[in-house]
Formats: sequence, C-alpha cells, structure tokens
Amino acid sequence: MPIENNKKRIIFIGAGAVGSYLGGWLSHTGHDVTIVDMWNDQVETIRQKGLRVEGPHEPFVAHPSMFHLHENELLAREPRFDIGFVAVKAYDTAWAATFINKFVKAEGYVVSSQNTWTDPAIAAAVGVDRAVGLVMSSISVALWEAGKVERPGDTRRRDHGHLVFRAGNHDGSDTPRLHELIDILDPIDGGKITTNLWGERWAKLSQNSMGNPVTASSGMGMSDLNKHPRGRELQIRLAQECAAVGLALGHDVENFGGRAAKEWADAARGDVYETLDGELAEKSSGANWRPSMAQDVVKGRPTEIYQMNGFVCEQGKAVGIDTPVNAAILNVIRAIDAGELEAKFDNVELTLTAAGY
Repeated sequence: MPIENNKKRIIFIGAGAVGSYLGGWLSHTGHDVTIVDMWNDQVETIRQKGLRVEGPHEPFVAHPSMFHLHENELLAREPRFDIGFVAVKAYDTAWAATFINKFVKAEGYVVSSQNTWTDPAIAAAVGVDRAVGLVMSSISVALWEAGKVERPGDTRRRDHGHLVFRAGNHDGSDTPRLHELIDILDPIDGGKITTNLWGERWAKLSQNSMGNPVTASSGMGMSDLNKHPRGRELQIRLAQECAAVGLALGHDVENFGGRAAKEWADAARGDVYETLDGELAEKSSGANWRPSMAQDVVKGRPTEIYQMNGFVCEQGKAVGIDTPVNAAILNVIRAIDAGELEAKFDNVELTLTAAGY
C-alpha cells in the first residue's frame, strides 16, 4: 500500500478492460481513483457492487469512484487530479484527452495507456510536456461483463523475466514522473523507464498488428491459429512489413514476439522464415486467448485495426515500403464490419492470397 504522502488522485477516461484492470488495481493499492465511462451498466454495476479483478493474483473487489461521461459537471466540482490515464480506443483519443486534461492539475501529467500510435494526439490535446507514453508489453486483459475484468495466467510476467510497463517521455528524457508512474504500477507487474518511447511503441504496434487482425478476422484464439501453417504465415508476413516500415522510419524498434525487429523484417529469407515459423508453432498450446480486437469483433464494436494496420500502410507509403499483407487484412476487416464476411479461418487464406502469398 502507498504511504499517505504518496497517495495519488488518479482519473481514468475509459472503463474498458485496460482502464478497469489498471484502475481497479490502483484503487486496491490505496490511491484515490476515479473512472469515467460511457457504458451505463459498467458505471452502475461498479457503483453498486464494486469492480471484481481477477488474474495471476488473489482476486479482489475494488471500489473506485465512478462517473458517467455526462456527469462531467459534477466531476468539475471535485479537486483536481495528479495523474490522468487515457484508456479509450485509439479512435476516441483526441476528444478523450481533451476531456480529461481539464481535470488534471497544471503540474500533473496525462498517460496514454493505449494501443497503436496515439501519443501525438495526446500531446496535441494536453501539451507535449504533460504527455507520458505507457507501452504495455505482453499483457492481456478482458472484460466480458459489467463489473468484472480478468487477466489470464497463473503468474505475473515479471516472474518470467519480462517487464510489462515501459514509461517514456516524448523527448526521450528520464524524469521523476516516469519513476513515480512505474512505482505506482509495480504491484500490478514489473516495469521500467524507457528513453526510447518510439522504438517501444513501434514494437508494440508491430506485435499487435501481427496478432490482433488475424484473430479478429478468423474468430480463433492465438494457440489454435499457431497450429496452422497458414495462420502462422499470415502473422509472420504482417510482422515482416511492420518491422520493415518501422526500421525505414528510423525508429530503434525494440524486440517483439521474442525476436529482433531486423529478423522479422528479413522473413523473406527462407532460413529466417523457418526459424520464426518454428517459434510460433511452439506456441500452439496453453491458453487460447483472444486479444482485444478479437474481443471487439465478438462484441460487435469497431476495432482499432484501421488505426493499427492502416497506420502501418500509411507510414509505409511515406517511406516507400510496400505493405500488401496489411492492406489485404484491412480489406477483410472492412468486409467483416460491413457484414459481407463472417469471422472464420477461411479469411486467413483469403488475405494471404490477395497479398500474393
């Protein structure tokens, strides 16, 4: 538990899986947490019964303060907050960051706890000096019912030598607020300060871009996908393009998927491809978890794949790197969103064939 003078007033915009898991934990460890969300059932369930948090730890029920989005006038009467977390979908970043900014102290900061490349939008809304990027590596959470969030597994990632949280400033500086943030998150899992936010962010973007659209379009979990050679190939080809674009942009892309970015970018080489394929094949057992965007498809809500794989395609054009596989998976997702296709494994073959593989 934090000692009294380290107790922070923290506000979240977004009570989805990430916002609920982080917010629930921070409330549980003694911080004064407020969460604002648009989902009526989520707000009212937590108000009445609390938020049940399950994962590789003892389950608990947290009791953060909850506000409906339309109750912002009531929220404005509250004392200002030390830290704000933006935990909404990427396509809602601009308005959500603008909304939360007015409730955070002038000397406070706003954290992007999101997927994709949202940091520039956060900076535009709150000011680059107030913006902190938080990359969350290899952590999966799900929220299938109001008032309950869960994380798979029996042990924390730190127990396997992996640090989940990477906090960084946009200018690459190392400042006290980054250490404060990592300390606050430490009861949840391990973290570190990064002076390479953009390299960390592109690595996470690549990791998500190779997995999320494949599970979303196929309707399958990762373990089942990795049992199929073409399921593994689609992931590898997506990662190949993502890594190549990130490196061409000049980012010092960190390792993702257990391998160096340069190795993913070189997947056209037969020996490299065989190594990558073999490693994915070894990941065909265990929990058959569906990442966040596969959960979105099941729930019938928009995914972030346009802001993810679509962003890779846009950036690829800027540096002259072709991204036919990312473009093909976008077309499949558009067809699923339009009701023209169902999420099934046939879409893996459809995507690869359209991209020339």
